[in-house]
Amino acid sequence: MDSDVVVVGGGLAGLVAASELVGLGKSVTLVDQEGGQSLGGQAFWSFGGLFLVDSPEQRFMGIKDSHELAWQDWVGTAGFDRDEDAWPRQWAEAYVEFASGEKRAWLHSLGVRFFPVVGWAERGGYTAQGHGNSVPRFHITWGTGPGIIAPFVRQVEEAARDGRLKLRFRHRVDRLDMTDGRVTGVSGTLLSPDESARGVSTSREALGEFSISAGAVLIASGGIGGNFDLVRANWPERLGKAPKRLISGVPAHVDGRMLGIAEDAGADLINRDRMWHYTEGIENWDPIWPHHGIRILPGPSSLWLDATGKRLPAPYFPGFDTLGTLEHIMTTGHEYTWFVLTQKILEKEFALSGSEQNPDLTGKDVKLLLKRVLPGAPGPVEAFKKHGADFAVAQTLPELVAKMNAITGEGLLEYETVRAAVEARDAEMGNKFTKDLQVTALRGARNYRGDKLIRVASPHRLLDPKAGPLIGVRLNLLTRKTLGGLHTDLDGRVLRGDGTPLPGLFAAGEAAGFGGGGMHGYRSLEGTFLGGCLFSGRQAARGAAR
Repeated sequence: MDSDVVVVGGGLAGLVAASELVGLGKSVTLVDQEGGQSLGGQAFWSFGGLFLVDSPEQRFMGIKDSHELAWQDWVGTAGFDRDEDAWPRQWAEAYVEFASGEKRAWLHSLGVRFFPVVGWAERGGYTAQGHGNSVPRFHITWGTGPGIIAPFVRQVEEAARDGRLKLRFRHRVDRLDMTDGRVTGVSGTLLSPDESARGVSTSREALGEFSISAGAVLIASGGIGGNFDLVRANWPERLGKAPKRLISGVPAHVDGRMLGIAEDAGADLINRDRMWHYTEGIENWDPIWPHHGIRILPGPSSLWLDATGKRLPAPYFPGFDTLGTLEHIMTTGHEYTWFVLTQKILEKEFALSGSEQNPDLTGKDVKLLLKRVLPGAPGPVEAFKKHGADFAVAQTLPELVAKMNAITGEGLLEYETVRAAVEARDAEMGNKFTKDLQVTALRGARNYRGDKLIRVASPHRLLDPKAGPLIGVRLNLLTRKTLGGLHTDLDGRVLRGDGTPLPGLFAAGEAAGFGGGGMHGYRSLEGTFLGGCLFSGRQAARGAAR
């Protein structure tokens, strides 16, 4: 054997698995089709949000959380309802236990630190047993995505220098090698060197072939978000017809190839119709990869309109229910929507997902971070307002509607329809009580001091000239995560269709649906993708070591 274990994929799950295996005394070869500049994969580009339960940060912010409440929220969100959900549900239980227990202490021991204000993602808007987080649980890593991968990159690179681990970049796995029904290695294509910047699409020119033998193979190759054809092929009927136009939240190398390769070798791939795409995508005015999109992380105040100017129904408010909103949008006959807001809302409530869009948090720059509580929007947000193809800015509502129509060229927005929605909403702002559930929600959000401090603008009329100018933002569908994946047990062993392990094959991260083939079920509580990579990478490594 060339190594005890071959890890396929150098993203967060692969890094965690590789470092854990080396720590357990195993020899490892880590292969990736991209170059060394892309080590860390999608996690590098992330906002670094992690789902933690009953953390010191929560308690400091006055949040009362518990394992029991978190599990109630998870079950109500996941909606497990299939026979093949048995292992995913066990993974979910184990993960919530991990997030409620050793997760933070383990990361803290590795040098990971957190921004003290806990975010409130996926607020739900249903009953206590329905979808959503009952309390804020979104912990932002100090250093964002690069901060969360840093300790594992360091461990892997140290192991490579010491000869305990081999790094094999530009190695594209094309098949799993089998001996007597057992996976015993990988073979594939050596790709030509490419020094393109991280995230940029790289050459697929072939220089030759390779083969690596091992006692086990651990797949941590990610999902399908960069492969629009595969996204559309797996698009669930419950979300309507597959969209014609998508923008991408992940680089092109997130192509899903290894899922098909594993399936060809006998692996069971489940819940492939479960996926997580965002409805608040904007085209990146300075793109890195093809169709590059950025997600707006919105506060709750923007008025959300469909493509014709009609207001989205409750509880499809900004930041409440991602997939519920997506399902509604796909019934409208159009694939985009609009936010209508003010400069005052933009300054307080618009955050952009991605490490590169948050230089203060990513760079651990306290002076720059303090500007978030001062007047004015963060620099990256203002840059999108100025340069972004999806942004319209105007002093009056008629002018704004005209500019919004000019963005699409379709003329679907009628001024009277938009005016009626805006004025009806504004009429609810004159009292502390209201029948508008969104207004109730944004006022309620400000009862949480984290939201009041840096996340939710003080309630005001959209047509208040002091809050202007008015802003309209076209929102596009943005691909991001695969919620289904390779069917695994709690040791990360990949299962066959009959439920028995496929000897020698393990999986972790998004390739395994973050655990079990889909530990999120139908929906995510957010902050659970990076966490799922951390947990499943460690679990699968320990299983492979055994």
